[in-house]
Amino acid sequence: MKGSLAAAMVAFRDADPEVELVFASFAGEEQGGVGARAAIDAGFGPDYAVVGEGSTGYSAPGVTDVAVAHMGRRGSTLVAHGESAHASEPEAGENAIYRACDAVDVVRDLDAPTATVLGQELRGSVAVTEIEGGSAWNVVPDRCAVTVDERTVPGERADLERAESVPGVEWVVDQDLPPMACDDADFADAVLDAARTVQDGDPRHVAKPHATDAGWLAAAGTTCVVCGAAEPGEAHTAEESVAIDVLVRCERLYRGVAESI
Repeated sequence: MKGSLAAAMVAFRDADPEVELVFASFAGEEQGGVGARAAIDAGFGPDYAVVGEGSTGYSAPGVTDVAVAHMGRRGSTLVAHGESAHASEPEAGENAIYRACDAVDVVRDLDAPTATVLGQELRGSVAVTEIEGGSAWNVVPDRCAVTVDERTVPGERADLERAESVPGVEWVVDQDLPPMACDDADFADAVLDAARTVQDGDPRHVAKPHATDAGWLAAAGTTCVVCGAAEPGEAHTAEESVAIDVLVRCERLYRGVAESI
């Protein structure tokens, strides 16, 4: 992604556009998009954006594609409350772990949402990923917390509120990273045309499973696509890298978009 940032900087320097061209770099994407959100709150709102997150290798190895949609992530916690008692007299209390298990059963029965954006299908998911509760082996627990990871799609969410139908259970949203859907087919096609002119492969419109700052921009009214350098399987690894020829390709692609819109 830092390689895409460098490619965008060079493209910004060298492009000769007929429209106003803005270069922006945001910090804190991994911390909930704090940089993008701060910029948006301060009035940043371009009409169109090419977000330089990775899109290489989706349709075929080595091909830099154009992502017209991506999933979001909603992280939440189901908190089950009960009443403590000695484990030798469990009926004297209310077991919070039992209530949490009932809430987990509700989550297991939920349908994961789906959406289609410019011909690309996104299929969300809902999964329980952590559970914490209890204070001692001989105490009926009065609290149990369950972490839920939900991958969201544009326009749809899983009905996690249903878990609150279990007595003593509350649902708390901890993080909600929005999905992205490009709302302008002509813009998506223009970026794809630029991608085709700078590589031998056959780039496609694709959908990304990962949330990016494009989600915040799209939610604020900017028409977005995601297009950038990446090496499949290397994201967030200690040895993450990207090929120089892919960086050159992205610089030419970004400059071509800037000069053709």
